[in-house]
Amino acid sequence: MPVEPYLSIERLRKQFGDFAALKDVSLDVMSGEFVCFLGPSGCGKTTLLRAIAGLDLQTAGRIVQGGRDISNLPASQRDFGIVFQSYALFPNLNVASNVGYGLVSRRLPRAQTSARVTELLKLVGLPEAAAKYPAQLSGGQQQRVALARALALSPGLLLLDEPLSALDARVRAYLRLEIRRLHQRLGVTTIMVTHDQEEALTMADRIVVMNEGVIEQIGTPLEVYRHPASAFVADFVGTTNFLAAQVVGDCLVRFGGLNLHCEFESGPQPGQQITLAIRPEDLVVRNVSAGAANTAEVKVTHIEFLGSFCRVSLGLGEQPAALLADFSINVVRDLAISQGQTLLISLPPDRIRVFPGAPQLP
Repeated sequence: MPVEPYLSIERLRKQFGDFAALKDVSLDVMSGEFVCFLGPSGCGKTTLLRAIAGLDLQTAGRIVQGGRDISNLPASQRDFGIVFQSYALFPNLNVASNVGYGLVSRRLPRAQTSARVTELLKLVGLPEAAAKYPAQLSGGQQQRVALARALALSPGLLLLDEPLSALDARVRAYLRLEIRRLHQRLGVTTIMVTHDQEEALTMADRIVVMNEGVIEQIGTPLEVYRHPASAFVADFVGTTNFLAAQVVGDCLVRFGGLNLHCEFESGPQPGQQITLAIRPEDLVVRNVSAGAANTAEVKVTHIEFLGSFCRVSLGLGEQPAALLADFSINVVRDLAISQGQTLLISLPPDRIRVFPGAPQLP
């Protein structure tokens, strides 16, 4: 039997005057999934999250959660917990009172509330912080308190609105791992809004890439990274080389002075302008044979040390920075790669993505 989605969004639209923030967005989220809405500022991801929460009602469309149509219900009648970027803790209440605020509002017995607060603080790794006030906690600790508060009433849906963006890099990396572990432990259906591709790739079961009020692609992190559905997705998720090329034959294109074999379905016709996309880490420099298909002689014009790898700018013909390549430290050391050196590289056909039209990206 087919499994029904826990959350179903059907042709959702949201207008702010003449501006369409969401344009017929449809999406299914399965029970227990961790889904990330990913995209640049103004793409509609936060508007979609707020519509799900009932904080900004949609102009048109339906939202069904757990078999119940919640499209026009106020936020107070929806089953969710939410964590904001700004923590939104009550500064005059201690940690225990912040976490238990929703429980007290539900008039639960004091002993039950106290036990639940203790359980949640232990769950988020802050069992000793109950008597402290938000001002006495670090940003990462405050965000964990906000997460515990959102989970207090055991919601069916957990909404995270860029919860890590206000934290420094080290704390952010730690908390994204902790949130993922917590999700795996509790199994609560979770939706997170982020503009950080690394967060989405490391935390999500599926990523929803959004742009200008529409969904560009939905897929697992590997699918979105390895098989982007559009040039926008390829550019926004990860680093990509975009090359202006022209179709010259069946699965054969010309870039600069090179003829490159690509794997693409029928569609592009000879003479048509297309865009090639290849990730910097997919350029091959070891064991490349001269004269083999998709090989090119390039010149190293710049080397940027990035810890575990080097990002190398490669000149091709009269283009001083035609390609970016990510070479591991071992490759750089073993081949003694240095600025000004000439290299023979390969562009594997199965790693080249083909998009219609000339590159439109900056």
